[in-house]
Amino acid sequence: MRRRELGTLLRALRNSKGWTVEQVAEQLLCSPSKVSRLETGQRGASARDIRDLCDIYDVDDALRQQLTDLASEGKQQAWWQSRGLPYSAYVGLESEAASISDFGLGLVPGLLQTADYARAVLRTIRPRLTDDIIEQRLAGRLERQQILVSDRPPQFEAILDEAVLHRIAGSRSVMQAQLAQLIEVSDLTNVTVRVLPYRAGLLPVPNNKFIILTFEQAAVPSVVFVEGLTGDLYLDRAEDVEAYGDAFDALRHMAATTDQTRGIIASVATGIGG
Repeated sequence: MRRRELGTLLRALRNSKGWTVEQVAEQLLCSPSKVSRLETGQRGASARDIRDLCDIYDVDDALRQQLTDLASEGKQQAWWQSRGLPYSAYVGLESEAASISDFGLGLVPGLLQTADYARAVLRTIRPRLTDDIIEQRLAGRLERQQILVSDRPPQFEAILDEAVLHRIAGSRSVMQAQLAQLIEVSDLTNVTVRVLPYRAGLLPVPNNKFIILTFEQAAVPSVVFVEGLTGDLYLDRAEDVEAYGDAFDALRHMAATTDQTRGIIASVATGIGG
C-alpha cells in the first residue's frame, strides 16, 4: 500500500515535468522497467532511488521527507507476509481500505466466513493442499476478519447470489452456522449484507467475483480485484474502476433490502435444518 502511494506520487512528479519513463530512466542510468515498477508499486524504492528522483524532479524538503518515509514504510514487514499467504498483495490493500464492495456468485465473502465454512472451502477448491497449509491459510483468513471490528473499520458491503446460501459447504450444520454468522455480522454498523434473489433475473455482469477497494489517501486510486482460477487481476485505471462501480450499483439496485436479506437467510437456514 505504501509502495502504491509512493508510486502514484512519483508518477505525478514525472507527469508534471512532461517526461516519459524512458527519459527518467536515462537520467537515472537505469532501465525504463525499473522506473515503471517504482511507479506502479511493484518494486520498493531504496534511499538512493528517492534521493536521485528527488534531485531530478527538484522537489522541496517537505515532499522529499514524505517520499523517504513512504519508501521506508514500504519495506516494513506486515503480519501477513510471514504467513505465506498466496494473496498477500490483496491483504495489504484490504488492510488499508476505507471501503470494500464485494460481489460473489459462488461463496460467502472471506471476511464473513466462519472457520468451519472456510476450511471446507479451502479443502474443496485447493484439494492438493496439506492440512497444515490449510490451517495456516485459515488462520490468516480469520485474522483478516478483525479489520471489521477494529478501531477504524472499513465500510464493508457484500452482495451475494442467493445460490450461495443454498450451496452446502462441509455439512448442513456448518452451513447453518455460516448463515447465522451472516445475520449476526450484518448487525455491525459498518457491514451491509444483501442477497440477489433468484427472482431478480439475469445479472448485468459476467464475473463470478470482484471486489472494489477505495482508500482515504487522495494519492492512492481505487482498485478493483478480480479473482480468477489461475490468476487474479488488479485494475486501477479510472475507466475500469468506474465500469465496475457501475456494475456494483446495478447489482445493488437488483438486490433485496437488508431486512429482506435477513429474512431470506433465516428462511434458507430453516430449510437446511429441516
